[in-house]
Amino acid sequence: MSTLPKAMRTMRIIALPLSRPKTPPDHGLKPHAVFNPNRMLIYYHFDLSQSNSINRQDQSAIKRAVKWASTKAADLWAGFGKAPEGSWKLRTYELGERIVDRIDFEELALKGVDPSLGPSIMHPDITGQQANEVEISEKQTPREALQIPLVYPPSIYASLPSTGVNEVSHPSIVHLRTLLTSREPRHRRGFWMWMAIAPLTAPFILVPVVPNLPFFFCAWRSWSHYRAYRASQYLSSLLDHGLITPQPSLALDQIYASYAPSLSNVENTPSPAAAPPRSAASLPNAPNAMPTKNGRLPNDDDTASSSQSNASKVSKTSQRLLLTRKGIPHILQLFGLPQSSAADMYRAVEQVRGRLGGTSGR
Repeated sequence: MSTLPKAMRTMRIIALPLSRPKTPPDHGLKPHAVFNPNRMLIYYHFDLSQSNSINRQDQSAIKRAVKWASTKAADLWAGFGKAPEGSWKLRTYELGERIVDRIDFEELALKGVDPSLGPSIMHPDITGQQANEVEISEKQTPREALQIPLVYPPSIYASLPSTGVNEVSHPSIVHLRTLLTSREPRHRRGFWMWMAIAPLTAPFILVPVVPNLPFFFCAWRSWSHYRAYRASQYLSSLLDHGLITPQPSLALDQIYASYAPSLSNVENTPSPAAAPPRSAASLPNAPNAMPTKNGRLPNDDDTASSSQSNASKVSKTSQRLLLTRKGIPHILQLFGLPQSSAADMYRAVEQVRGRLGGTSGR
C-alpha cells in the first residue's frame, strides 16, 4: 500500500538520486555537458497527469491522431515480441530492446511526460478561472491545488556540497533545472539530426518482405528527441512559475539507508587519514624495520603523508551508486507505482553503474 495521500498521486515528481557528484570537481568540463561527473545523476519519475482536467472531446484532431498512431505503433512492436522463435520479427524486437537499454535514461524519463495532460502555463486554470476542473479542498486555493510536489530523500541532498548556483532555491530544484538546461539543446539537435537522416533510408524500401526498418528507427528516434525536448521546455516553464515545490520523504530516506550497501561499506571502513596501529616491527628500534629511500626509518610524518595520499585517491573516486536494484520494488510499493515503472528504474541503475565504471549498463 502506498503511504502517500491521495492528493499526491495525481501530480508528482519523484527524484531518485543514483550517484553523487565527483569530489573534487573537474573544472575542465563544460558546466552544461550531458555526461558531467560534476553533477549528481538522478532518475526522475514524472507523473503530471490531471485525470479530471482533460477529456477526449477537448483534444484536437491532431492530438487524437498522434495518440492513435502511438498506440498502434506500441501494439505493433509488442506483437513483434510475441513472434515465433527464430523469426525476423522476434530478432528485430530483441535488437530494439537492446538499443533502448542504451538510450540515456534521462531521455526515456523526459519523453514520457505529456504536457497536454499536466497544468498548462497558458491555461486559465493557472489563474483560478477554471478551478472546477481540478479537485481541491476548502483550504486550498486553485494555485495550491496545482502545485507539483518534488519528492526527494532529504539525507542525500543534505550531504551534498554547495552548488554555488542559487543558494535561495532548494538543491532538488537546482539539480532539476540543471538537468533540463543540459538536456534541452541535446534533444533539439537530436530531433533535427534524425529527421535529416530519415530520407536517406528511402532505398531500403526496395527490400522485399521486410519493412523499411531503418526509416522507422530514424523516425522513432526523432520523435523521441522531440518529446524529450518539449518536456524539457514544459518542465522549465513549471519551474519558472513556481509550480514545482520540494517535498522531503523520510520513508524514501529509509529505503536509501537500507539499500545503499556502497555507502554502508564506506562508513564501516576505517578512515584512511587515521594512522594504523604501529606493530613491533614498525618501531624504530625494531630489528626488522625497513628504511625509506633516503636511508632513514619511517616515522609518523611518513605515515600521515601516505594517509593523506590515500585520502586524496578515495575522494577522487567518491562517485558511487547510491541505490541498488533491490530497493526498486520497495519504491514501487511506497509510492503505489505500477510494475511497468520498474523497467526504466532498473535501466537507470544499470546505466549509472556503467557510467561510474561498472561492469554492466552503459
